[in-house]
Amino acid sequence: MQTLIEREGHAAVAESIRVVLARLRQEIADAQLDEKSLDLALGGLSAAVARQLRQSLSYSLLPLINATGVILHTNLGRAPIAASALDHIRATANAYSNLAFDIETGARGKRDVHVDRLFRKLLDDELPSCARMDPSAPPATSLGASAKRAGSRGRTSLRGPEQTNATAISTIVVNNNAAAVLLALNSLAERGEVIVSRGELVEIGGSFRIPDVMSKSNATLREVGTTNRTRVADYDRAINEHTRLLLRVHRSNFEITGFTDQPGLDELVALAQRRNLPLMEDLGSGALFDLRSVGVNDEPGVLDSLRMGVDIVTYSGDKLLGGPQAGLISGRAELVARMRSNSLFRALRVDKLTYAALEATLLAYVKRDHDAVPVLRMMRLSKDEIALRAEKIVSRVDPARLKLELLDGESVIGGGAAPSAVLPTRLIALTHSHLSADELNARLRAHTPPVIARIDEGRVLLDLRTVFPEQDANLTTALASLA
Repeated sequence: MQTLIEREGHAAVAESIRVVLARLRQEIADAQLDEKSLDLALGGLSAAVARQLRQSLSYSLLPLINATGVILHTNLGRAPIAASALDHIRATANAYSNLAFDIETGARGKRDVHVDRLFRKLLDDELPSCARMDPSAPPATSLGASAKRAGSRGRTSLRGPEQTNATAISTIVVNNNAAAVLLALNSLAERGEVIVSRGELVEIGGSFRIPDVMSKSNATLREVGTTNRTRVADYDRAINEHTRLLLRVHRSNFEITGFTDQPGLDELVALAQRRNLPLMEDLGSGALFDLRSVGVNDEPGVLDSLRMGVDIVTYSGDKLLGGPQAGLISGRAELVARMRSNSLFRALRVDKLTYAALEATLLAYVKRDHDAVPVLRMMRLSKDEIALRAEKIVSRVDPARLKLELLDGESVIGGGAAPSAVLPTRLIALTHSHLSADELNARLRAHTPPVIARIDEGRVLLDLRTVFPEQDANLTTALASLA
């Protein structure tokens, strides 16, 4: 014990002793120890304390091997960030930085300039000039007041091809997409009504529900249509003097099929422009990468929505973007400016680590270095590339007790993105002569680092799409230990 105390300190060792003794007392009280095992327990007391001490002083948050084939696995931390993002975090977090300081003028600066400039390159510079908004127009007002002023609600007009403005689209960052939705609704629709289709009143992980967030934003939900069928006329009829916003919510984690109807985004844009109302779209995942290039055709991108004329788009940083956890709000600069001046923005803003990771991730997009972003690299992997790695792993494991087969399978995007999209892959299927699939799975989780797989039809399935190549050796070791 003295050696442990000298190395780890008296307080930590004393606490571990208390935990071990309490556990021993409980086992005795529960009649779980006979005389022989009690002697053994007391004789191994110092070893038990050392184990408890290691456990109590070790990290709880651990790196692991994601062999599930779910690229954006919410329980496993969603998107792993790029190596360049880690380097930038290390460089800026290990010293002072110009987070909110303008080096050129020597005055206080704004922290969001570090990423807003990059978002403009990726979004504003890519928009056709005819789709840009005039940031000098007056802010939106209520329909009652605007009706008295020749029916104008203060919505900005579309600019013509000759009237480009590089500041028309702006972006701010908060701590997650729920915060982005909350801030946008509170800034644009506080004490007013927001019109949403009943088929879009979604709930995602952690019981996050659109109606609940809307209530917290102090905006009133106005439902239109039915669960399976909503038409643009339903929105039009619901607009009244209290209406502040039209909201479209992407069905990110489910689909409605069969007898359905949903207005196209172009219809909602046209209605919003005709009725001088801002249109907001909660994309959830929000891609800056053309997913059609990897065979995912039904997942809208941020640029797609802005090109269509959506005024405000909210989306996540740690999903299809492939960056750190963040909530992003992109859209008309004057509307984003209202959100930036909202006191909620300070409560929801992110720190320098997030800005560093996000800036490095966006730079990879600007340079079109998509393979530098792990989730994009995983999506771009071919079935043949995955099969080649799987064959090498299988060839290095003794098949005496552990049977390994290669099967065709499918990877999924996950994270509430593209629920029906799948990517073809090659799976390693495991069965054991003496262990069940659940037992195999438990032993893989107990490995260092833990290996997380999935079970299907009594077999453990490993998908290397979500396993980093540098983890292949560790995975091989884990499989060898099972054999």
